[in-house]
Amino acid sequence: MQRIYLDANATTPVLPQVVDAMRPFWMESFGNPSSTHHAGQRARAAIEHARASFARLLNCSAKEIVFTSGGTESDNLALNGVLSPFLDKRQPAHLLTTEMEHHAILYTAQALQRRGAGVTFLAPNREGVIEPEEFRAALRPDTELVSIMYANNETGAVQPIGKLARIAKAYNPAILFHTDAVQAAAKLPLDLSGALKNVDLLSISGHKMYAPQGTGILFIRNGLHLAPLLHGGPQERQRRAGTENVPGIVALGRAAELAQEWLASHQDRELAALRDRLESGLLATIPGCSVNGPAGDAERRSPNTTNLRFEDVDAEALLIALDLQGIAAGFGAACQSGATEPSHVLLAMGLTAQEARGSLRLSLSRLTTRDEVDRALEIIPAAVARLLSLAQ
Repeated sequence: MQRIYLDANATTPVLPQVVDAMRPFWMESFGNPSSTHHAGQRARAAIEHARASFARLLNCSAKEIVFTSGGTESDNLALNGVLSPFLDKRQPAHLLTTEMEHHAILYTAQALQRRGAGVTFLAPNREGVIEPEEFRAALRPDTELVSIMYANNETGAVQPIGKLARIAKAYNPAILFHTDAVQAAAKLPLDLSGALKNVDLLSISGHKMYAPQGTGILFIRNGLHLAPLLHGGPQERQRRAGTENVPGIVALGRAAELAQEWLASHQDRELAALRDRLESGLLATIPGCSVNGPAGDAERRSPNTTNLRFEDVDAEALLIALDLQGIAAGFGAACQSGATEPSHVLLAMGLTAQEARGSLRLSLSRLTTRDEVDRALEIIPAAVARLLSLAQ
């Protein structure tokens, strides 16, 4: 049976070039990068090379890159690192975020709220986008931090992060702006010296950009000090204690280099065209099928993602049926797999619980082929028709 992987927003495969880059650092160049001998310094040099590679991808200083264990840690470090000093001193501190964030943000925000932080959760519009005027109105004199996802993991909707960050800085230059760019990295340009120059903190996860799971980065703008989550050694300029994951960091650096090449050659447009082929084909062949998100505006979505609603179809049953036919798809956040509750993202957009439960996410990878898309265009409509017939 042909296996077709359409769940790249959950995780991506590690590319062969990335495996080749990291392989020597498991058994040959295994030195501790904090050691002063040759083996340690070779590991240190590899880390700094990877840091420089990531800095080129983001157009920032290498000193602003902090390696972490992934997007969840990066998000936690950003929110806790900014707000904990205020809460420890019982000073007022307000966090402005949204209802459609990844749970790494939502649950951290709720934990900070229990500690005394003021938190506002903005609702998006029907397309899953934050309206700038509503964002401006939600800012407060005690707002210390804004955290808004760049590209949504479920719908692919891209937020106007550059504009929102400008609004926040115009309201109060002292407000810090964080964006969870896990689903944007290696798919969309991220220019921290250009369009995103007002962004202070940015999170990325390696396993969403063809590097291993358990790797990630947090961009921290020069001059910004965060309270650390981990206490111990002086690693990462005392911003993230613990012996570095050298193979994982090397892999991240190589993945960043490949992403820069991929974006420079405009292959994101080819991926978007493939996504559009899949989406338009399903819309044309499945009655009652519709798009959740900025439909018809490919530039306002990440190029690999479509979230489709199937009328009178239970998405969980469809997911199982597609898996039996060799297609891997998803509902939304992979960490919520098995949850019985409908997607919090789709509910925040105004969908009913029934509509949310009838929605499925299809996310392509760089390795997805046109033949796989065409095969999916045969399998998915047939699976939907079969479920509808059984329901009658």
